[in-house]
Order: sequence, then structure tokens, then C-alpha cells
Amino acid sequence: MSNDRITATRAEVTEWFFEDYLPRWAAAAAGTSADGPDFIHGYWGTPLHVTGLERSFWCLDDESVLGFLEQNHAPLRAAGYSHTVVPDRRVFVYNTVGAAIEVIWSRRAADETEIQRWATHFEVAKSDEGWRVISVQAAATDQDTLEGAWPRESSPEEISHV
Repeated sequence: MSNDRITATRAEVTEWFFEDYLPRWAAAAAGTSADGPDFIHGYWGTPLHVTGLERSFWCLDDESVLGFLEQNHAPLRAAGYSHTVVPDRRVFVYNTVGAAIEVIWSRRAADETEIQRWATHFEVAKSDEGWRVISVQAAATDQDTLEGAWPRESSPEEISHV
């Protein structure tokens, strides 16, 4: 894949995720969105695989995807969630229809009190309907950087067998 195509795909998926998805997700979590929860079907695919809090599960239909969204939103609303700050992020482009987004989410109340901090890895794929999250890997963290949350390491044995 040419550098121009990688650059264009990175710009496209970054805009979709951070300029479109994140504000809509945050507004829905804060309860300030005019959209109902079904908006998420324009961002999360079905099936959707999720890991977090030492659990692993599949959302196999639209109803279970909505249930996962509510599982995320309910504790935030109860804690007075207002917005999300992104201390660190990175976007990996595999090809023109596949990418990954890693991000530190700092979910906060209006007074900037942090409610939650997660390191999250999203696998995304593009179809005729556009980009969709197809997998979410998440871990609670106290780190400000992805490198701090998920250090990249290779064992000498892995390197020597390449």
C-alpha cells in the first residue's frame, strides 16, 4: 500500500473516530444527545467482541450491543459524567479497510473530576456501510500514556526467530 493511501486512510479513520464517534458517544453518555442509543449501530459492528475487567464476551446482535452501551453509560451518568479527555492516542493502519485505534480515556465530570480512566484498543473495519468497531480490548489504568499502560515488549526468542 502506498504512503499516500496509508496517510489518507489514517486521516479518514482518525476523523471518523475522534471527530464523529467520540462526541456522539460522549453526548449520549452525558444524557445531552438528541439521538437515542441506536446511534451506536453506526459505529459498533455486530458481532462485537469485548474484553475488559477480566471478562471476555461477544455482543452477537443489536440488542446486546445496546446492552453493552448502557453498561458503559449507566455508571458514568450516575457519577455526573460530562466529557472525555484523551491524554494519549495512536492510530495504526493495516490497509485501506482495516485499522486499530488505541486511546487513553479520561472520563470526567463537569468540574474535571476524573470518574474513570481506561486504556482501550479498538479494532475497526470498513465496509460498504463505513467504519465500524469490531473488537474492543480495555483495561482500567492510572497511566497518562499508552506506552505506560501497555508497554511494547518482545522477548529475545521472538526476535531471533524472525
